[in-house]
Amino acid sequence: MFPLFESTGWFATTILVTDWLIRVGLSIRIIMRNRPVGITLAWLAIVLIFPFGGAALYLLFGELRLGSRRADWAARIHGPFQQWLADLSRRTAVDWTKLGNKSRSLAQLCSAAVGIPAMPDNELELLMDAQSALRALVADIDAAQRTCHLEFYIWNEGGTADDVVAALVRAAGRGVTCRVLVDAVGSHDFLRGALATRMREGGVQLHAALPVGLTRMLFYRLDLRMHRKIAVIDGEIAYTGSMNLVDPRYFKQNEGVGEWIDAMVRMRGPAVEALAVTFLEDWELETSEGLERLRETGDVHAVGAAGAAVVQVVPSGPVVSSQSIQSILITAIYGARDELILTTPYFVPDELLLAAILSAAGRGVNVTIVLPKRVDSRLVRLASQAHKGELLAAGVRIVLFGGGLLHTKSITVDGKLSLVGSMNLDPRSLQLNFEITLAVYDEAFTQRLRALQTAYINRSTPMDLARWQSRSALVRFTDQAARLLSPLL
Repeated sequence: MFPLFESTGWFATTILVTDWLIRVGLSIRIIMRNRPVGITLAWLAIVLIFPFGGAALYLLFGELRLGSRRADWAARIHGPFQQWLADLSRRTAVDWTKLGNKSRSLAQLCSAAVGIPAMPDNELELLMDAQSALRALVADIDAAQRTCHLEFYIWNEGGTADDVVAALVRAAGRGVTCRVLVDAVGSHDFLRGALATRMREGGVQLHAALPVGLTRMLFYRLDLRMHRKIAVIDGEIAYTGSMNLVDPRYFKQNEGVGEWIDAMVRMRGPAVEALAVTFLEDWELETSEGLERLRETGDVHAVGAAGAAVVQVVPSGPVVSSQSIQSILITAIYGARDELILTTPYFVPDELLLAAILSAAGRGVNVTIVLPKRVDSRLVRLASQAHKGELLAAGVRIVLFGGGLLHTKSITVDGKLSLVGSMNLDPRSLQLNFEITLAVYDEAFTQRLRALQTAYINRSTPMDLARWQSRSALVRFTDQAARLLSPLL
């Protein structure tokens, strides 16, 4: 009698049933993924509350997907590289009696998680600002005789960063093999610029990691990024830390957060080999150059003693168990007895990390968290805000650095062991991105790092619990709402 109404009703019913079938199906899938409760509940809420859109968001960002072809390739090459790294264990002789059970336990956990042992006899130089790091890197590239391998999330034109490009072109011109790997998203503008063309024309092998595109959205997560910062020169000198290949004076000057503040570690000694192999695995994942050729030309070799520091290279990411780096981080925090200092630009802890920090404060450890006063992500800032009151109430000291965007990622435990690298204290770094961390079981280096942390603290403003609790109800609600999304950031 009403054919238009009947056809419309049939169509609406079909849409409604399809929507609920998708919601129920994805809800079952989310539950069966067996991920942390906070992440599971957050995705369930999004899928069940938002019709179709929630499902689309989950399919795009909800699972750790490298893409079937890339994931298969990553699994195929990971085994041979792990065997390559396994040779390090037969050349390792750390005297743990001098370092204590705390260091030994953490080193054993790291080794079990990533297959790389702690290595003795290393020399570590802490480069406390970008200019020092860039100038040192340029000097080492200019002195290179065989290979220069660089891997960074962001490469940005301008200032001293351009001197690194010029040094690489000079090195390639005298026959040095130069391989450069940069993230396709983080270095998008650079890859399309004149300096990238100059590098390629000058003989530098430049590749983009994890390329993006509309068709790729269907097969893997576009926000899963290569976030590592690594440079290896002649297989004998290595750099890693928090700094991208940028000159802060020319980088994101319109963000309103000031210059980015970073630190890097320059290393010589046996642990360089582990960083060299880590780079080559990332390179092989993107280029398929071939393991045998990389063994011949990758310049990986045993490096002699250069100092006294025991160092462990800890790569993390989709190829490694997603919970490995989080377990390492939490173990280090639970090992603190007197003092724990953490610096990070992005602080969005999950339940386990938050519980570890609160536990440290509860047992009398002096816990200090150093955060930038301003960050370049509003949502991250809001999600971070919601945790601060609970931490302040537990006796954790939180200080806000006002001298720029503090980007250094570091942890010192009792002034004796430390973690430093590219890893932020947020779900993205702990569960998604390719990251690199150094675990350093050396009091001398840790004290230098602690002195840098103290310098940050001296330039920071302590947060006040009473003032924090006096915020308006609307502000508190906004922060708590953002906290619900924190497992997904």
